[in-house]
Amino acid sequence: MTGEVEAVVIDALTAADAERCAQLESQLFAGDDPWPARAFRHAVACAHNHYVAARADGRLVGYAGITRLGRRAPFEYEIHTIGVDPDWRGRGIGRRLLDDLLGFAAGGVVFLEVRTDNEAAIGLYERAGFVRMGVRKRYYPGSGADAYTMRLEPGEPR
Repeated sequence: MTGEVEAVVIDALTAADAERCAQLESQLFAGDDPWPARAFRHAVACAHNHYVAARADGRLVGYAGITRLGRRAPFEYEIHTIGVDPDWRGRGIGRRLLDDLLGFAAGGVVFLEVRTDNEAAIGLYERAGFVRMGVRKRYYPGSGADAYTMRLEPGEPR
């Protein structure tokens, strides 16, 4: 690991991070109905969600979230979002955030949706063991872009 990646700390996302998350969302997902700050505040308050932050020198440079589905085990999980500040991409932060989410979901099936043209994210998910299940047409309301649905089975490489 490089010193830069080691300097990045993964910890809990809090309501105080909501404004910065919304800033990054509007930059990362412009045109795809990015989440406002209130959506992040709501997400971190839900007991069945697990949201984490990547911080460098105390500044939020990435975030990720997953939700547990169902009321009884065996649970399934759905990744809501992973975002990394463009200035911090290519340093393994997205993988560290994903690994944290998958640790939370240990033993469960994990689902997600990803834009069909987001090659970097698709590669990250496939390297983690996710497989494409299908396409959701016009999944993103702002742009009308399609999304792949992906699934990771328990016991697959994580």
